[in-house]
This record gives sequence, C-alpha cells and structure tokens, in this order.
Amino acid sequence: MSSTDDIQAALTRLAREESGRVLALLARRFRNLDLADEAVQDALATAARRWPVDGIPINPPAWLFTVARNRAIDRLRRDTTARRRTLAAAPDLIQHDDAIAPSTSDPSIADTMILEHDEHPGADDQLRLMLLCCHPALDRDAQVALTLRLVGGLTTTEIAAGLLVQEATLAQRIVRAKRKIRDAGIPLTIPADLNERVDVVLSVLYLIFNEGYLSRATDTIVRIDLVDEAIRLTRALADILDDQPEVLGLLALERFHRARSATRIDGAGDLILLEDQDRTRWDRHEIAEAGAILLRAIRQLQPGPYQLQAVIARYHASARTAADTDWPAIAAAYHQLHAMTGSPVVRLNHAVAVAMADGPHAGLAALELVDGLDHYHLYHASRGELLHRAGRHDEATEAFSTAIALTANDAERRHLTRRRDASRRAQG
Repeated sequence: MSSTDDIQAALTRLAREESGRVLALLARRFRNLDLADEAVQDALATAARRWPVDGIPINPPAWLFTVARNRAIDRLRRDTTARRRTLAAAPDLIQHDDAIAPSTSDPSIADTMILEHDEHPGADDQLRLMLLCCHPALDRDAQVALTLRLVGGLTTTEIAAGLLVQEATLAQRIVRAKRKIRDAGIPLTIPADLNERVDVVLSVLYLIFNEGYLSRATDTIVRIDLVDEAIRLTRALADILDDQPEVLGLLALERFHRARSATRIDGAGDLILLEDQDRTRWDRHEIAEAGAILLRAIRQLQPGPYQLQAVIARYHASARTAADTDWPAIAAAYHQLHAMTGSPVVRLNHAVAVAMADGPHAGLAALELVDGLDHYHLYHASRGELLHRAGRHDEATEAFSTAIALTANDAERRHLTRRRDASRRAQG
C-alpha cells in the first residue's frame, strides 16, 4: 500500500501534469468544454477519495481519462433522459427550444465522436484547446486566464498572482469566458490563419513559463513541470506556424532560462541570485540550442519583444562570469524593449540594468520613471537592493519590508528577509 505522502504526490502530479491533457482530449471528443472540465474535476475528486483506499493505479493518466470519460457519458445520459421527460410533458417546449433539442449529446454517439480531419492532423490536443481558449471572440484577459486554467493546469490562485489581479476577479473572468464559448458555439478547431491568435497564445505560454520559473504561490522557487510544459507547447506552436519569428523568440528565451534552472536554488531550497550561480553547471548544450533558435528568428528581420528578451537572455548566458556581463548592452536592449511594449516591468528591469552598468544612484534615478507597480513585490525588492547599495539603509529596510509583505513565495520571502536584516545591520 502506498504511503499518504506518495498518494498526495501522485494526486498533485495528476492534477498538474495530466488534467489539462485529459481535458483537451475530452473537449475534442465531446465538443463541449464545460462537460469536459466538469468531468475531469469530478474524476480528480474521485481519485482523492478512492486512491487512499484502493491505492495508486498502474497508469494514473489512463485512469483519469477513463473515469472522466465515463462521468461525461453519465452526464449526457442524464441530460437525454431529462429531455425525453420534457418532450413527453411539454412537446411544444422542445419544438421551440433549440437549447434542449436532442443532438450530438445523445449518448449513443457521444462516445464515438471525433473531430473532423483538418489541415493539422498531428496537432497536439492541448494546443487545439489553447487555440479555442484564445479565440478572438473572447477579450484578451479572458483568453489568457482561461488558457492558463484549462491548458496550463494552474489554479485560480496561481493565475491571479501571475496576472496581478484579485482571485475572485480571475474566477469570474474564467466563468464568463467558458459561458461565451458555450453560448457562441465556438468550435474546437485549428484555424487556417493563426495570425490573429498568435499574440495571445504567446502571452499565455510566457505566463505559464514565468509561473514555473519564478513561482508566486508555492514554497519552491522553481516549478520545472510548468517550465517544461511551456517549452513543449511553444515548440508545438513553432512546428505548426513554420518558423514564425516571435514564436521562435519565445522558445529561445525559455530555453536560455531553462539552461540555468538547476543553479537557481540551493540544497535548502533558497534562492541563488544570478550573480552567485555556478555557471559551470549551466547546460551549455541547451544554451547552444537556444542560440540557434534565436538566430533562425532574427534572420527573418521581423523584430519583436520576445526576440529582444531572448537577446537579453543570451547576453546573460554567454557571460562566463558575472563580471563579464555586458550590462550596457542589456540596458540598451531593455530601453528598446520598453519602446516596443510600454511595460512598467520592462522599465523596472531597465533601471536594474542601468544600476549594474552605471551604479546604484543611476539606477535609482531610472527607477523614478517606473509607475504602476506599487503592488508588485519585485519593484520594492529591486528598490530596496539599489537603496542598500547606495548606502540609504533605512529606506532600503522599509522597501524590503514592503516587498516581504507582498511576497507569497516562501523562498523569496526568506531571501528578502535576509536582505532586510543586512540593511538593518548596516544602519548601525
């Protein structure tokens, strides 16, 4: 019999790594997003009840798919029975209400439904679902939230942290998006022209990657499962779009960062800053692969934000020591990136790069231009670090304290507490 810890780990892995795949397959099979989502959630709840008694199945993903599929079929059968009763009691209602008219929900055909052949027969089911979630009929915020929830397997808490919105607001956004897909009858297909959805899809993949690379709501700084999932989906998107430069730029960016993921935390789970990482342990093969991908992108002479971020990541990856880092070039790249995006987070990163190139006082002057990040913990953490280096230790202590209060991640909190304590000691 498996231990309680083993069962909990298996349940967590099932929810994180497999539920999105199963949901995508069921959504394609039944052409009903709500049905697929509810069936998967029911199956996960069943696993939580039964596995502690029955043990972990030999093939958990297959178990999840089978149970979720059966839940979906049972729900369809109940709906069909209800329609038949309504037809017997009120035939006029059935004749004038298409919403409950018998159709593809009939259980006699529900289990054999397949998606019509399209021009991407080998496309990943999760990618197909992601494109559904990124349909242009949905607003951008809904597209991002829904895809992270259904495809990325993130919880509403994690998504809200990643998007810097309230959890209740995020939950309402997801419900409204699913309702719009259902009411509009948006199909689960891959369109011939993907250009209108590429920007949103890339935003979603970028956020999934960021949640894995710098987790906001867990007790570990890195979630490799999400990092690798984002890379897998980005690679699949690149294959379908045939070397679209911004997709390649994002893929290169992800792989540059993946190359040093093993050096970002120590044995105790504490954060190791970039300047202190053991660069001999960086994956040089991964860095070379990322560089080749970036070169394929920039040769097309269609610059974009993801390519530029990948260029910045390449500057870091190519520096054999922290002292070798070309900070003036990085600062210039961030300046160009801000001109493209207008993002306050990019402006924050530019200020940090300026500080590394020209000193903390120059960085603090650049930081004065940053606006709209009062509730972003990394803004206060960066400001605290620059104030500390500038010798303004009382202000640094206050900035670090604010950052700590805004930080959900335990590893980040420990790091920031150490930095705050160092500023207090420096105050004398």
